[in-house]
Amino acid sequence: MTDVTDVTDVAVAPDGAAPTTPFDHAERRIWSGKAEAYADTYARLCAHPAAALLDAAEVGPGVHVLDVGCGSGTVSAAAVARGATVYAADAEPGMVAATRRAVPGAMAHVARLPELPYADAVFDAAVGNFVLNHVGRPLVALAELRRITRPGGRVAVTIWRSPGAPGQTLIGRAARAAGLTRPDWLPALAPHDDFPRTPEGLAALLDAAGLLGAECSEVAWEHRCDPDTWWAGAERGIGAIGQVLNGGGAEGMAAARHAYDDLSAEFHMRDGLLVLPHLALLAHGRA
Repeated sequence: MTDVTDVTDVAVAPDGAAPTTPFDHAERRIWSGKAEAYADTYARLCAHPAAALLDAAEVGPGVHVLDVGCGSGTVSAAAVARGATVYAADAEPGMVAATRRAVPGAMAHVARLPELPYADAVFDAAVGNFVLNHVGRPLVALAELRRITRPGGRVAVTIWRSPGAPGQTLIGRAARAAGLTRPDWLPALAPHDDFPRTPEGLAALLDAAGLLGAECSEVAWEHRCDPDTWWAGAERGIGAIGQVLNGGGAEGMAAARHAYDDLSAEFHMRDGLLVLPHLALLAHGRA
């Protein structure tokens, strides 16, 4: 294992790197200042596959692992608990600060895919929990994770399945019922950078990135959450759906909330919580 040299936080791509895409610029805008809102709302949802992700990357005692797109530090904390040496990276400084507070045993830096400030073949494993949903060039991002992972080391990632399970689409259905649409400034992924969000599609992407023995499986679970907390993530501007809601102004937000309350009835339990089915994909391969 090559020593990981000290790096400084980098918020922009190194010299000579390809320019960021419109999708990347939009993601920076969406997530700027959202670390606290994410921790309060959707962090627990995204934590569900953490153990399986680390298993897929064979993260255990003594393993040097990079958690890229670390968010508020859930995966990093789980890796530290396994005895791994953990580095963490996120494009949003607030997320890095949150990880440093929550996981003092992790070495966290501001950095973004697909240009990471680490040497070639320096990690035993690299993991990205839902980070591929937030990069403009997923194939290039995976190739970067392969670059920093030693030969034979593991790369493991999760993404949201599409089409998604009913729990994933609840707020989106409410927004459509209220007549809300995607803001003009919010681009979709460029067609030549997109890929099928299916087990076959993600496995093929890992294969195209040069990862060996790529495998992908579905992860299904029911997320339990109170209705106000589930709504609050989008209301506070988390993700693309947050931009759709806020783009409709106060009147559009109120109409969407009314539709949300009606549609939520199918997910209510007797204790008042929502039980929201979710589907993700977990893929891994060797560098």
